[in-house]
Amino acid sequence: MPPRASGLPNWAIPYVLLVPGLLVIAGLLLYPMVQLVIISFQKFGIAQIRGKAAEWVGWANFEKVLATEIFWTSLRNTVVFASIAVTLTLVVGTAVGVLLHKLGKKMSLFVVIGCMFAWAIPPVAQAAIWRSLFDADSGIVNWALNLLPDWLSQAVFGRADWTGEPWLNDAFTVYVVLVFCVVWAGFPFIAVSVLAGLKGIPNELYEAARVDGSGAWRTFRKITLPLLKPVFAVLTVLSIIWDFKVYTQLHILLNGPTNREAFNLSMYAVAEAFKPPPKMGTGAAISIVLTIILLIITVFYVRQIVKQEEM
Repeated sequence: MPPRASGLPNWAIPYVLLVPGLLVIAGLLLYPMVQLVIISFQKFGIAQIRGKAAEWVGWANFEKVLATEIFWTSLRNTVVFASIAVTLTLVVGTAVGVLLHKLGKKMSLFVVIGCMFAWAIPPVAQAAIWRSLFDADSGIVNWALNLLPDWLSQAVFGRADWTGEPWLNDAFTVYVVLVFCVVWAGFPFIAVSVLAGLKGIPNELYEAARVDGSGAWRTFRKITLPLLKPVFAVLTVLSIIWDFKVYTQLHILLNGPTNREAFNLSMYAVAEAFKPPPKMGTGAAISIVLTIILLIITVFYVRQIVKQEEM
């Protein structure tokens, strides 16, 4: 072939075309991550923002974080919440995806559009909606619970009057509301992804299963689930990453970093970094710990998926 005007060999052209994208990624992701690691080993506060040289403290920030009780409380809240939220989001999203696959084209499109409205709402608005629903004075939840017969409310919940119930003052009930908020906003993405995967499964497989007398649940376990494993693998990893890093919704529900018992690792990192007096080195150390936990979980899960595929 005649030489190109650029003088580059054919094999080098794709790599050259990747350079602009790699530079953007390095500027937006890699450089801030390197700075975060550096700050986590420093005593960094207001004086350092104004230009004073930072004091290098080594592993002191990490030792301080790991020695505090609030860190372990935040870690427990993060892990328990993410486990429940990821599981419920996948289950609800899969169920809705299967339902959409069974519906006709027009009805399926109508339901998809309705579901995507919830997914498209910004996290701040999501949290504001659920905060208003569970408001102690004017929330719909308290109003609806007060409509229940007293004997039924007493038998199920142990109380009959729900007036002024402060759902968002207790750490446990805050996370119950947060689970509702995250699952409600997250299941549409799972449903649409599962629907796309279902569209790629040949109908002949389901017809053969019906001929063999396979029920709906057995067909799902033996045909749908195995063929959608790659889809579920990606969705699970993404859900774990998203739910481990939930911050905006929790911040709105708590009305700021007020209740330390309800902190997760993201809230704890922000509180340490920016609440007066700001300790950005400690906040950066917490963020690094959260990143390492996510990397370990993600690598472990991906390795398990790869092993299953090889078997």
